[in-house]
Parts: sequence; structure tokens; C-alpha cells
Amino acid sequence: MNRVVVSLPESSNEFQVLQAEEARAAARQLGLAVEVLNADRNAVLQVQQVLQALRSEPLPRAVVVEPVAAEAAEKVIRKAATSGMASALLNCSVDWLDRLRSSWPGAPIFRLGSDQVEIGRIQGRQFRSLLPAGGQVLYIHGPEGTPAARERSQGLAESLHGSGIRMTTLHGHWSEESAERAVKSWLRLRAAEVPGIDLVAAQDDAMARGARRALLASEGGSRWARVPFLGIDGVPGEGQRLVDQGELTATVVMPSNTGAALEHVDRWLRDGVVPPPNVVMPVRPYPDIPQMLRAGRIVA
Repeated sequence: MNRVVVSLPESSNEFQVLQAEEARAAARQLGLAVEVLNADRNAVLQVQQVLQALRSEPLPRAVVVEPVAAEAAEKVIRKAATSGMASALLNCSVDWLDRLRSSWPGAPIFRLGSDQVEIGRIQGRQFRSLLPAGGQVLYIHGPEGTPAARERSQGLAESLHGSGIRMTTLHGHWSEESAERAVKSWLRLRAAEVPGIDLVAAQDDAMARGARRALLASEGGSRWARVPFLGIDGVPGEGQRLVDQGELTATVVMPSNTGAALEHVDRWLRDGVVPPPNVVMPVRPYPDIPQMLRAGRIVA
């Protein structure tokens, strides 16, 4: 049975939980032996874990990595390529992947993931639909060093250009608790001078949920119940459920990528079919913007 190593940045975020579950399910279906590693948001630990796994017997035939830090992942992809293994980089756009592909043409190296810039653009279109006259947004940004956070922010800025929407930005770490702490600290610093916020959004659903919990629990929290909250990820059992229940106004759905990556690896192992250099997974708003507006989820 061919062994494949799957390295994910963490295990607490619901999207990464879905990624791990899908990796194991796809491996069972495809007849692969998969080892799922959790880096606990630590780039150094991630590199150490993967390098150790690549040296252990039986040697893996492929490695699938969603990096904590893009630069650190280069070392493990290079190591896999020198050993003739296939490599998939998830949800991360980097210049060095093409260089590695040219240096080791016999080792399949490909990127697979959702277009993170487009995810940001979609969220920006949701902002503009909810705030057609402009307004103030409290925005929870992911870790600054992560490609997904940077690219989502880029897409958002593109969508909001000229909109009259202003941003107050806090930072979290892809978790409900981190966003809750960030918002509570912001409230303490602002004291009685909390500005009028028309919309609250985060770069993932977990942080949107944490921000909402902190704001509803604050002094005068009842007013926050009337403010739209937006997230990203749209995991069916979490983000989409929160929208359906009215706790979030909208999210952006991005599919899990591990299953698709393992399918490409399996086709190469079985039939020699080399994966395309860049596989883009579809993303979509949830609900779609007309439905969101029909539901009355708009700031007066």
C-alpha cells in the first residue's frame, strides 16, 4: 500500500478538521496509507515533522502540505522531489514552486487550492452589498505571515476600492478564542469611545464566531445583535449552519482540498498521469448575494 504524508497547519480550526477527515476518507477509498500530521501552527515543527516522516520506512510516495509559513515549506518539497516523491502544496501561492518543478521534472510537484484572492473579492462584494452607501467595518485578519490571510486581504482591498467602506483591523490566529481575545482587548482600549461599526467580518468563520461572542457579551451588547457578521470557510456543519441559524449573515464556501490532492497523487501512482501544475478549486458565497439581501440581512 502506497504511503502518503499529509501535513496540516493545525487541528483546532474546523476547516483543518475537515481537511484531516477528508484525507483519511479519500485514502480509504483509494487504497492509500495516509499519515496526517498536525503542526500546531508552528512552521519549524511542521518542517521537522515532515522531514522525519519522509525518512521513515516505508518511504512515502508523496507528501501533501498546507504550510504554516510558505518559505518553510520549500525545504520539505525540495526534499520530497530529490527522493522522486510527488508533492502537493495546498492553498498557497509561491514563486519557488515553478523553480522546483523545473529542477526535478521527474517528480510531480503541483499546487492545489482555492483562489484566496477571489475569496477576498467575494467577501468584498458581500460588504458592498450590505453597505451600499459605505460604512465602518470591524475586520478580524488572520496571522500576518500566512499566504491565505495576505491573499484574502488583497482580494478584499480590490473589491472595496472606491466603496467608501472604512476598516478597523484586528488580528487573530484562525481560532474563535484568538478573535474573542482581540475584540475584548480592542473594547478595553477604546473604553467608552467604541466607534459606530456597521458590519463585523473575519477571515474565517471561527474568528467571526469569536468576535460575535465578545461583542454580544460586552456592555451594551444587544446593539451588536443587529449588526451583520461575515466569515469564510463555509464548512457545512459549521459556517453554513451558522448562516442558516442567523448567527452569521454570510460566509464564503471553500472546499476541502486534501481529497482532490490525493486523487491526483493516486492517478500518478497508478497510471503515471502527472497532475497539472495548478489545480484551482471552486469557491462561492453562501448564501448568494441576492438571497442574502432578500433575507433582510442588510444594515439600515
